Amino acid sequence: MHKVDFEMVEMTLDVMKYAIGRITHPAPELGKPKKEEELRALVGETVTPNGIGGEKAFQLFKEVLIKATVPIDHPRHLAFVPASPTRAAVMFDLVTSASSIHGAYWMEGAGGIFCENEAMKWLVSLTGLPSGSFGVFTSGGTAANLSAMVTARENWRKYPSNTNKKGLIITSSGAHSSVKSMAKVIDCDVLLVETEEQMTAEALSEKIDSLDSQQRDRLFAVVGTGGTTNAGIIDDLSGIANVCNTENLWFHVDAAYGGGALASTIARPLFQGIEQADSITIDPHKWLFSPYDCGAIIYKNPELAKEAHSQEGSYLEIFKDEGAHGFNPSDYQIQLTRRVRGLPLWFSLAMHGTDKYSWAVDQGIELANLAGNLIRKHSLVELVREPSLSCVLFRRKGWSPQDYTHWTYKNHREGFALVTPTKYKQKGVYETVARFCFINPDTTEKDIAMILDSMA
Repeated sequence: MHKVDFEMVEMTLDVMKYAIGRITHPAPELGKPKKEEELRALVGETVTPNGIGGEKAFQLFKEVLIKATVPIDHPRHLAFVPASPTRAAVMFDLVTSASSIHGAYWMEGAGGIFCENEAMKWLVSLTGLPSGSFGVFTSGGTAANLSAMVTARENWRKYPSNTNKKGLIITSSGAHSSVKSMAKVIDCDVLLVETEEQMTAEALSEKIDSLDSQQRDRLFAVVGTGGTTNAGIIDDLSGIANVCNTENLWFHVDAAYGGGALASTIARPLFQGIEQADSITIDPHKWLFSPYDCGAIIYKNPELAKEAHSQEGSYLEIFKDEGAHGFNPSDYQIQLTRRVRGLPLWFSLAMHGTDKYSWAVDQGIELANLAGNLIRKHSLVELVREPSLSCVLFRRKGWSPQDYTHWTYKNHREGFALVTPTKYKQKGVYETVARFCFINPDTTEKDIAMILDSMA
C-alpha cells in the first residue's frame, strides 16, 4: 500500500492530468446533488476487503461523483458565500498535501509555518491593529470565532470572582450562525441586539443598560460583524469599540466574509474601528481566493491566546525545548493537529503580489454595484436594500417563497446557475428574497443579466 510501483506512478499521472484540466477550466460543469440511494446504485460498493483498484475508483469519481457536486468557483455560483481560489493557490494546495507537513509546532513545520506567517503579516497589516498583533490560520470562521471566545472567556476568568460564572456575550441578530453555535460549545449565553441592519453603539449601549445586575456581571464580550453573510452589512465598529472600552469588554469582530474587503481600495474606510478590536476573524477561503479550508484568527495580544490554548502533555514537552523554539500555531487556537493551510495563500500572494488581490476584491464590489444598476432598470425585479460589499438583496415582484425555491432548483437542474433565496427582516417582518454574493472576478455582466432574465 505504501510502495511506489508502476501502478502508483500511472495513477499519479492520471491524477495530475485531472488536476491540470480542472485548474485550467474557466467554467466547470455546475453539478447537481443526487440522493444517496441514487449514487449507491451508480457506483456500487467502493470500500471492500480487496479494494476496487485506483483506476476504477478514480473513474467513478470523475464520471459520477464529481458531477454530484457544485463547484464553488463557477462564475454563476452566486449563492451563500462562494469562493474563487486562484489557480496558483489550488496548485500549491497539491504541494501542501504532497509535502506532509505537520503545522502545529515549529520543530516539525518551521519552513511551512514561516510561509504561513508571511501571509499572516499581510493579513494583520490590513486590519490596522497595533504592533505585536498576530494570528494563526484555522479551518474556518467557526473555529476562529471559537478560538477567540475561548481566549476572551479565559482572560475574563483570570479574576477569581468570575471563575465559576457562566459567561454572556452580546451580538446582533444579523451575526453569523457560528457565533451562537460557538457559544453553545463554550456554554455561554448569547443576547441579541435585534437588528439585521447595522448594530450601532447606541443600540449596544441600550442593550447593556437593560441587563439586570446578574447578567451584567456575566457579560464578558461583544461580537461585532464586519460584513454580515446575509447582506454584507458592517456594524458601527468604531462606536462599538468605544462602548467595549468603557465597559471593559472583549471586542471581537467576525469579518469571516467581509474581512477580504480590507484589501479593497474602495471599501477599506467602511471598517473604521476594526483596528481597536481584541480579536478578528477573516476567512481567506472566502474573499481572499484561497481553497478550502483556510480561516484566520488575529489577536491584538497573542499572549492571551497562548495562555488560553497552549496544551500540556509529556510527549509535547520537547516542543518547549530550546532547540525547538519558534512560533507554534497550536498555542493560539483550538486545534493541536493542523495542516499548514495558509501555504496556498502565501504562494498565491508571493506569485501575484498584493496589488492584484486588491483589484480582485474590488471586482466583487463593482459586480454588486453593477447588479444593483441592472436590477433598477429591470421591470420584473427591485432592490430590497442598496448593495453592500459584494451582496445584493432583491425581490421578484409578485413572487411567493415557493416561486423562489422553484426558480432556484430549475436553474440548478439545468446546469445554468446556483442562486438561492434568503429571508430578510424589515419592519419586524421576514420576507423571502433573492440574493447575489459576488466573489469570482470572472463573473460577467452578461451572467448577471441572464440570471435576472431567468426570473421571467
